[in-house]
Amino acid sequence: MSSLVCGLDVHKDSTYATVMNYGGEVVEKRKLSNNEIVNFLSQYPIDKVAMESSTSIVPVYRALRGRGYEILVSHPKKTRLIAESRIKTDRVDSWAVTELARLDALPLSYMPPDNIATLREKVRRRAFLVRMRSKLKVKIKAQLVVNGFTPPSEHGLFTSKGLEWLRSLQLDAVDSYLPVIHTLDIQVGKVSRELRGMASGDEDVKLLMTIPGIGYYSALLVKSEIGSIDRFPDGEKLCSYAGLVPSVSISGGHKRHGSITKEGSRWLRWIMVECVHTHLKYDTSITRAYHAIAERKGASVAKVAAARRLLMCCYSVLQNRKPYYDPAGGYQPSS
Repeated sequence: MSSLVCGLDVHKDSTYATVMNYGGEVVEKRKLSNNEIVNFLSQYPIDKVAMESSTSIVPVYRALRGRGYEILVSHPKKTRLIAESRIKTDRVDSWAVTELARLDALPLSYMPPDNIATLREKVRRRAFLVRMRSKLKVKIKAQLVVNGFTPPSEHGLFTSKGLEWLRSLQLDAVDSYLPVIHTLDIQVGKVSRELRGMASGDEDVKLLMTIPGIGYYSALLVKSEIGSIDRFPDGEKLCSYAGLVPSVSISGGHKRHGSITKEGSRWLRWIMVECVHTHLKYDTSITRAYHAIAERKGASVAKVAAARRLLMCCYSVLQNRKPYYDPAGGYQPSS
């Protein structure tokens, strides 16, 4: 039997599989439990296996890759644009992915190697914990307003003295939130120490940290989202991946640029915007461009434009393997 291609529509507990030859003839189609997939595929001379990207595919992807299969992971949104169907079922989705893989027309999605996937999970986990802690702090401040308490001005609200003052208020809601914040402090500190250790021996991180505004955590997040810089032929492609490029509408010979696309990695887009706040403390060409744009179009537009320029700098230092240098600005890297 000649080589075959298989498309999998993977869900949490089950998968619909379609096996097809390169002439377009369906050889087999069947619904399986996820632990049956490997044995099912072993019956056929499968050349490649295709599936849409989702959280559910990760254990299947790892199991099949460990067996030596060539795995094609498609971009869900782009796949739907190509294979749009009025009737959407697991069987139809499985067939569509198989057909596109057979024709080499499957829009592929990046699947990071294990080390990058581990790093990505860790930096995202820290961000999640910090956000949860911030939400609880906002809740506490709201309780102070509702109950008519003014925080002391001589020290921070969440310093040791501030926490002592909060406990003395004997507010039920505040007393419920404080132990959770303490637990989150411990977990954030633990993950941060692990990340600092990872950053200390990473050459990519060291290069990224030469850019003003980018610290160890930001650099690790950038690396985890980019993976290999060789994935991107130029900086514009990287900015597009982060959704920091303007949308374009062309109609009747007229081109109109709109707001940024916000496609791709929202984490990379988020961290670039966050880094802009620190970068603006320095005198660089990016800072000067920010102020010029802010005068004409406002701070929000300028911030996004600066984030895009900052990401272009990240591309440059990683691609050229040289520290950041800004000849147009007053910033010089420390020796």
